[in-house]
Amino acid sequence: MAIEIPKTPYSGKVKEIKLGKGDKAVTVGGESSYPFYLFEGAMPNKPKIAMEVWDTAPEEWAPAAVEPFADVINDPVAWAKKCVQTYGAEMIALQLVSTDPNGQNRGADEAAAVVKKVADAIDVPMIVWGVANHEKDTQTLTKIAEVCQDKRLILGPIEEKDYKKIAAAAIGYKHTVVASTPIDINLAKQLNILLGNLGVSDDMVVMDPTVSGIGYGLEYCYSVMERMRMAGLTQQDEKLQFPIICNLAKEVWKSKEVHQPDDTMNMGNAKNRGILLEAMSAMALLMAGGDVIVMRHPESIKLIKEMVADLTAA
Repeated sequence: MAIEIPKTPYSGKVKEIKLGKGDKAVTVGGESSYPFYLFEGAMPNKPKIAMEVWDTAPEEWAPAAVEPFADVINDPVAWAKKCVQTYGAEMIALQLVSTDPNGQNRGADEAAAVVKKVADAIDVPMIVWGVANHEKDTQTLTKIAEVCQDKRLILGPIEEKDYKKIAAAAIGYKHTVVASTPIDINLAKQLNILLGNLGVSDDMVVMDPTVSGIGYGLEYCYSVMERMRMAGLTQQDEKLQFPIICNLAKEVWKSKEVHQPDDTMNMGNAKNRGILLEAMSAMALLMAGGDVIVMRHPESIKLIKEMVADLTAA
């Protein structure tokens, strides 16, 4: 007697969204089943990895994270080019760390000039990530939207307290927005509704549910992302059917474990520890429904690409 394996019926589908422009543009989303459940539905677009670049040289990175970029870490343009040319990055995520009012407090015009130089130097899609300070991000991201109006950037984070001006600039200059909310499915849905009411079309939105690494709240983040995918795929909730982006690298590499010396508390080699923490955290988020993961170390990215290839093999 043949055994019939029960399957989950899906009434929804994740929206397909094109990021970037030209030959190197990528398409994300399109899933019609839970992540990697290829026996139940389709996953037409593999998840994408965006390599992280900072707009200023980091001062507190772990040595293992600095090592691959030591020769370019003082130049975001050279850094981004190395990610693309040497490590094969399919996307770049430029973190605007220098604009933080509690740090260097770089002005909007200066930040926009840096973003423009990086965008001109690469041909892959670029995410531009602010510092989650509403006033500063509004100044900076709106200026960047104008200066880079032909680049089709992915601008974030856009939150409920600053979405109007930033999203309006994104509409006017044809960029994609990252709708960012603090680990709450209802807030995520509400922000997507507000963006739609403002006039942001569905093909211009990706969601950032806020994420963390292993040992620092990953389980909670995972459950929220999982509920988003359940609502979008099985409950026909169109406002939760957007691709998900996970700004992971900074969360993993700021943890105390990656900074502790070799063999601290029998945790083994520090470099391998950091690489594995990032890769394991990334894989968990992919299993929760992540479509774009921002990562830092080339070896972590290599591991993730190998795992994704295995999971999506025919």
